[in-house]
Parts: sequence; structure tokens; C-alpha cells
Amino acid sequence: MAQDLREKELLKMEVEQLKKEVKSPRAPISKTGKEIKDYVEAQAGNDPLLKGIPEDKNPFKEKGTCRIS
Repeated sequence: MAQDLREKELLKMEVEQLKKEVKSPRAPISKTGKEIKDYVEAQAGNDPLLKGIPEDKNPFKEKGTCRIS
């Protein structure tokens, strides 16, 4: 009985979520894919993973070496 009640609650939640999702505006992937590609290509010049980080602005650059004498 308790399991059935829990299952009904989960199904109601799922139905409510699907009702919300069906109202979301949709666009064809042929359009959105091109927009995403154009955006990524336009931002590539600012991407530190592609361009790299200048040595003077790199917070992870070793500041010095450790010497054991």
C-alpha cells in the first residue's frame, strides 16, 4: 500500500514535469547547432584552454624553485 502511494506520487511528479516541458519553445537542431557553432568560433580567441594563459597572468606558475643544500 505504501509502495503504491509512493509510486503514484512519483508518477504525478513526472506528469507535472512533462507538462512543464511540453510548454518550452522548441527549435530545430539545424538552426541551434549552427548558432552554437558560430558562438564557439567567435569566442575561441578568448578561450584560455585554446589560446593559453600568458606567463605573467598565470596564477599556477611556479614562483621559484626549492633548493635543498
